[in-house]
Amino acid sequence: MSESQSPKPNLDLIQMVQQARMMHDRAATPSAFSAVYWIESKPLTAYPAPTAQAGEWVIETTVAEVDVLWAAVRAATEAGQLGYKSKVSTVPAKHQANVNARLIVVRTVDADDAVDVARVGEALRTLGVGVMRYERA
Repeated sequence: MSESQSPKPNLDLIQMVQQARMMHDRAATPSAFSAVYWIESKPLTAYPAPTAQAGEWVIETTVAEVDVLWAAVRAATEAGQLGYKSKVSTVPAKHQANVNARLIVVRTVDADDAVDVARVGEALRTLGVGVMRYERA
């Protein structure tokens, strides 16, 4: 192989690692876990891939509330009712001074798709989410 050619990535290995991470994250409880910064969830069935204009609903919560809220968001994400991915912080984000603060982020496919953004926002409200904000990813 010449220097100008780089080896092709082993996509099967990458997919296996990603699947193992998702299995691990399904069983992880955010308030009791800090080995990784984020725990993630994805739909269990096919879901559209994100565009370059992906966005995210950001929910600020606390250690006392994060486990129950994350369980609801994870279940709705896996059922394909939210976006293409959701994640929860296991420690405070950089801008959060309170050691008990946590974030839940729900990613949407395209921030310019107002109908889908509103659909996901309404689904989150149905899950009991009160205060949240939408940002471009």
